[in-house]
Amino acid sequence: MSFQVAVCQLRVDEDKQKNLSRAREMIDRAAAAGAALVVLPEMFNCPYVSHLFPRYAETYPDGESVQMLAEAARRGGIYLVGGSIPERDGDRVYNTSFIFGPDGSLLGRHRKVHLFDVELASGLVVKESATLGAGNRITVVPTGMCPIGVAICYDIRFPELIRLMALKGARVIVVPAAFNMTTGPAHWEIIFRVRAIDNQVYLVGASPARDPLAAYVSYGHSLVVDPWGRTVGLAGETEQIVFAEINLELIDGIRRELPLLRHRRTDLYDLLSREQ
Repeated sequence: MSFQVAVCQLRVDEDKQKNLSRAREMIDRAAAAGAALVVLPEMFNCPYVSHLFPRYAETYPDGESVQMLAEAARRGGIYLVGGSIPERDGDRVYNTSFIFGPDGSLLGRHRKVHLFDVELASGLVVKESATLGAGNRITVVPTGMCPIGVAICYDIRFPELIRLMALKGARVIVVPAAFNMTTGPAHWEIIFRVRAIDNQVYLVGASPARDPLAAYVSYGHSLVVDPWGRTVGLAGETEQIVFAEINLELIDGIRRELPLLRHRRTDLYDLLSREQ
């Protein structure tokens, strides 16, 4: 079985309504072009600036962003990984990805597990924990094509999380992300290729388009990597939609030839989930 994935690398600015309109238009274009799975970037409805997240935060199911996503999925008859948005739940705000089915129903949500608190030598300082809480679930959702795992940006740097998704049955792992101009050139494509090879799954990375005038400049280069580690879809820096074919038989063939998951020495070591 094969299906098409579309990654919407959209431009994000301070006007939420413009961001939502732009996302809606790109989702519709992707669905019209035949995509069965459509993916948006991390924090697609607001600038990636930690202190702004509470201002843009929404609740589920009443928030205008999640309502737009549900309606766009239903209208296009697609599976939609809605990038991520700031989600308010009680007195906490989370970096959350909402996943919708073709009927507009919520299939699941992933709250970013690993918060990006760094001080890079380039001078970039980010402290997500100043305004965000951390999630505590490993997210794999069922679809009509295959189980799909969802992680967010910094999560991909932790191989245990991605491996647990694969062990839970994920055959495609989607990662809305906003790598920057230091980490992007150094690690973006490499880390997606390595995770795909290690787990013999498709990896999908969705970045915002690059805005050199933004307070936080995203790298762009949204991509799709196959389970052999080949980049089969790659954007540049600008706003665009990247399409790629997901071939589930390729996963099966690679796992037969090189049965990494079956050869794990679980008598010697194991990986446990302690979800809360």
